[in-house]
Amino acid sequence: MPENVLIGDLLKDLNLSLVPDKTLTSPMQFKLVYKTGDVPLIRIEEGTGEIFTAGTRIDREKLCSGIVVETRCFYEVEAAVLPDEIFRLVKIRFLIEDINDNAPLFPTTVINISIPENSAINSRYALPAAIDPDTGINGVQNYQLIKGQSIFGLDVIETPEGDKMPQLIVQKELDREEKDTYIMKVKVEDGGFPQRSSTAILQISVADTNDNSPVFKEDGIEVNIPENAPVGTSVTQLHATDADIGENAKIHFYFSNLVSNIAKRLFHLNTTTGLITVKQPLDREESPNHKLLVLASDGGLMPARAMVLVNVTDINDNAPSIDIRYIINPINGTVVLSENAPLNTKIALITVTDKDADHNGMVTCFTDHEVPFRLRPVFSNQFLLETAAYLDYESTREYAIKLLAADAGKPPLNQSSMLLVKVKDENDNAPVFTQPFISISLPENNSPGTKLTKISATDADSGHNAEISYLLGVDAPSEFSLDHHTGILTAMRKLDREKREKYSFTVLAKDNGMPSLITNATVLVTILDQNDNSPIFTHNEYNFYIPENLPRHGTVGLITVTDPDYGENSVVTLSILDMNDDFTIDPQTGVIQPNISFDREKQESYTFYVKAEDGGKIPHSSTSKVTINVVDVNDNKPVFIVPSSNNSYELVLPSTNPGTVVFTVLAVDNDTGMNAELHYSIVGGNTKGLFIIDQTTGNITLKEKCVVTDLGLYRLMVKAKDLGQPESLFSVVIVNLFVNESVTNATWIHELVHNNIETPVTPNIETIDASSPTSDYIKITVAIIAGTITVILVIFITAVVRCHQSPHLKASQKNKQNSEWVTPNPENSQMIMMMMKKKNKKKKKHAPKNLLLNFVTIEEIKADDVDNDGNSVTLDLPIELEEQTMGKYNWGTIPTTFKPDSPDLARHYKSASPQPAFQIHPETPLNLKHHIIQELPLDNTFVACDSISKCSSSGSEPYSVSECSYSVTTFKTPVSVHTRLVGNPSF
Repeated sequence: MPENVLIGDLLKDLNLSLVPDKTLTSPMQFKLVYKTGDVPLIRIEEGTGEIFTAGTRIDREKLCSGIVVETRCFYEVEAAVLPDEIFRLVKIRFLIEDINDNAPLFPTTVINISIPENSAINSRYALPAAIDPDTGINGVQNYQLIKGQSIFGLDVIETPEGDKMPQLIVQKELDREEKDTYIMKVKVEDGGFPQRSSTAILQISVADTNDNSPVFKEDGIEVNIPENAPVGTSVTQLHATDADIGENAKIHFYFSNLVSNIAKRLFHLNTTTGLITVKQPLDREESPNHKLLVLASDGGLMPARAMVLVNVTDINDNAPSIDIRYIINPINGTVVLSENAPLNTKIALITVTDKDADHNGMVTCFTDHEVPFRLRPVFSNQFLLETAAYLDYESTREYAIKLLAADAGKPPLNQSSMLLVKVKDENDNAPVFTQPFISISLPENNSPGTKLTKISATDADSGHNAEISYLLGVDAPSEFSLDHHTGILTAMRKLDREKREKYSFTVLAKDNGMPSLITNATVLVTILDQNDNSPIFTHNEYNFYIPENLPRHGTVGLITVTDPDYGENSVVTLSILDMNDDFTIDPQTGVIQPNISFDREKQESYTFYVKAEDGGKIPHSSTSKVTINVVDVNDNKPVFIVPSSNNSYELVLPSTNPGTVVFTVLAVDNDTGMNAELHYSIVGGNTKGLFIIDQTTGNITLKEKCVVTDLGLYRLMVKAKDLGQPESLFSVVIVNLFVNESVTNATWIHELVHNNIETPVTPNIETIDASSPTSDYIKITVAIIAGTITVILVIFITAVVRCHQSPHLKASQKNKQNSEWVTPNPENSQMIMMMMKKKNKKKKKHAPKNLLLNFVTIEEIKADDVDNDGNSVTLDLPIELEEQTMGKYNWGTIPTTFKPDSPDLARHYKSASPQPAFQIHPETPLNLKHHIIQELPLDNTFVACDSISKCSSSGSEPYSVSECSYSVTTFKTPVSVHTRLVGNPSF
């Protein structure tokens, strides 16, 4: 066939068009797999799979030479379907169809034959057969005799093997004496198209008569002989006999011209004895069997025929062969494979063969050591060499794969072949930093351009893939730069630790591969401190506000200082300048404490300067002004100026119109601010609600029009209460208002006022008629009797109570020095002592009246509860405790740094100071000033605390506040208190 003739289509023949669509790494490709050095007879179009004839001529006779039995000739090749996703290895078998390209030829151009003269008509004589390499119809089909002269004819017979043998037929009697030689032509023709033929000269000699032909004892013999049989080895002995005698009985053995030249070359036939021996070394792989057609002739016309079939048996004399057919085209004998090649990447088709047979031809193929490749069987004795593991250029760059093939013979024979695979580097390794975390320390105030360190990284790849560039990450501050090539990190600006102490950012190492790979590392730059900052006060000037009763060594306030530096450079020591001994300051905590007691009335403020110095080698310092303002404390009770005595009275006419001011009370307070602001209220004696008082001015006005039943003496208990914090103080006074038309008997009214002191304030005292003293005396007598009975009961109850409370009273007397009750001034104390002596003298004569001196009752009605129905509080005090209950002082105070009614600056100090929140325990005894409360004369004013509570201490901090409110001594059983005896009483 000519070149480029379409033979087949793999795409259609394999139905590859029906394969579902897959994602392919490369287009479908068909590749012919053949041995290096072979010239293929066909070619495959790689893109389409079409099979075409190649330029090499196809010669069936050459391809299938030596085939005796088979008449069909095949040509086999392998083709690979790529890529790996659809990989298939296809074995293609071509049936080579014979064409009539060979003419049949006789063995010689002149055929000599001798025919005895006595040959009968229709006698047949065999002629040499023509040989045609073609097969089938293209082989020998017919013989013709040309110019037979009607004496001879030609017939063709077919042997059991299918060969056509020409036979010469005698058609007329011969007479050697008449003519002993005939010359004619024999033509042979095949059945091909166009038909081919050839001729030979047939020369017939008429010989003398020999009418008996030789006869073989066996006409068919099969012999097995090993292929390693030495030359001269006997193969078989043929036996033939002839009934003739003499020369006509002498048998000559020879090979038929149909015996192949190979057989004639390998075997020798003794023409006399008929012994067949090995002429040359045998090779089963070259020709496994031989047909030897032996003829025995006695010189007659018809030789005897015997077929000897020689089977050459195999011995293991051939080592296996390894045939490598590359799927990936090698470059200079080396397969180049990317290290990113996927698993099962096909490299080559390995075909192992062994010309031996049976076990001797069974071959195994393997590699000699561990490599990331494997041989996967696909066909008999054919293997695909493919990757069995991922390749890594960095670990192994080249593989010399030694392929071994061994047969199963005894002993086995083997063969080896070397296949070189070079791994191509890919950019599959990112750069690796020598240090994944880089820590650098740098003193602040550095010079711009200071080199910090050299950053380095390595890359396991090679070439451009291993070239590294250094970059700063997106989080890198502008204060730093990084050289792309050398990796040197530089500080481009002067750094200040106080602005930023640490810089943490990433640096990148990028290779030059395609695509490039990037790795990052973290850089931590720590700025070391230098003493370049002075201490900083939280305020340029400090103003503290403290109560005047702050104890010595208490806490005034806290000075907070910061230093932006670090370590010893930031350790600040505080001190007071100008050797001020009035105050001390803790060098570390900044707590200011006084060494003196304060008196606002003597000095209202103190000013000094505080110095702060750090601990640097070259220390820095700064100063701040401190002003301490002494704030007033509610330590003075109100003092009544008007009325000046509890024994005075005021006449109120019944005709007075409602709303008329009938009396005005006036009290003063030595404190300042809210502590000196007073509110007035009527807390007792106004049982009919006839009078009201203005809480601010102290004006007592008539609320309603007086009627006859309203006439009489009214003893109003007026309370003056300041608005001090945290606890207000108060005083009370008795205002006597006599409602009547006139004062007809002033002495009697004075006596009535004095007598009524011993009567409780709560019940209202009425008089029917001011001009009927008899009824008044009756009332007084009844009151005295009732009071006497009451006092007796009180004495009895008191005795019982004292018996139960005597241990507590003793303890109270023992701890009298710790009592917080305020002691009256010395003058009043002397006056009380004188009064007590007078009372003791009267006890013997007026025991009941003296008993009445032991108690006094104060009834309090809150100013805002005047209209409540008798909602009052009664305070019963023993007269012997009068000194203790004259006043009460709560000295537990909290020093403040704010003026009254001003914003609370303490919150700022609490948040700005490193010290914990604290409160202060009083640490020193109070100044004498804090123990003395200004009082009204004993005959003018009731003095008491507004709160009755126990002293409590709160707070669990290092400093705490004690808020003490000492309670007035009371009794479990309520006791009615009567008025005192007249005659210059204390109250």
